[in-house]
Amino acid sequence: MKPLWLTIEFVPVHWNHSLIVEPILNTVNPRPYDSSRRREQARHNREAIVVAARQRFLNDGFTATTIASIAADAGTSADTIYKSFGGKAGLLRAMCTDALKGEGTIPAEQRSDAMQAAEADPRRMLRGLGAFTTEVAPRIAPLLLLLSTTAEVDPSMAQLRADFDTARLTRMTHVAQGLASKFQLRLGLSVDEAAEIMWVYSSPELYSLLVLTRGWRPERYGEFVGESLVDALLGGRDVDKGTEPLDQV
Repeated sequence: MKPLWLTIEFVPVHWNHSLIVEPILNTVNPRPYDSSRRREQARHNREAIVVAARQRFLNDGFTATTIASIAADAGTSADTIYKSFGGKAGLLRAMCTDALKGEGTIPAEQRSDAMQAAEADPRRMLRGLGAFTTEVAPRIAPLLLLLSTTAEVDPSMAQLRADFDTARLTRMTHVAQGLASKFQLRLGLSVDEAAEIMWVYSSPELYSLLVLTRGWRPERYGEFVGESLVDALLGGRDVDKGTEPLDQV
């Protein structure tokens, strides 16, 4: 008689490894999460909020406008606006920052810098700055003017307007330095003075007087700014750095 253990047949077991391994692999290497739809929705919501806020602020005034009314116009919740912008002041700051970017996907400041670097004629360069004014001023000037009127009742708005004025002067100083490094400013004109002149010609108050009050077309306004900068910053100087004034040649 055979021992009991010799009579036992060992049947091989074929494991389905996919049932064991595949779930582990899926856990270790999950599919990449596609967040493009969420980003697009967030961008769409932000644009809707900014458009609604601009209309409300400019039509009803900053003080009278409520976050609830902006949310209703934008088709979103007040909580979303508070989380995204922190309130009306943060929303207005974001609107001003967006307005300075101008049109298109490349911000106006970057396009302006590229134009200034490539331009070999200072007159064309300054007229090009006037053209950028045509693009940006209609977007930013009404908002900065709104800040000025609101500052009378809200000190935080006065600080916000001062911040943008300071940033604009810093930007104009950068442009003036680039102009002076490539070309010759008019006799007796310093870089700081050139920056302050450009700061005045890019002010929302000048845009308000000529376009909003006197009815100038933005294109005419931009041409005026460009030609005025040529006269104020270059005068009768030749286009090459270091040459004498044209009236002395």
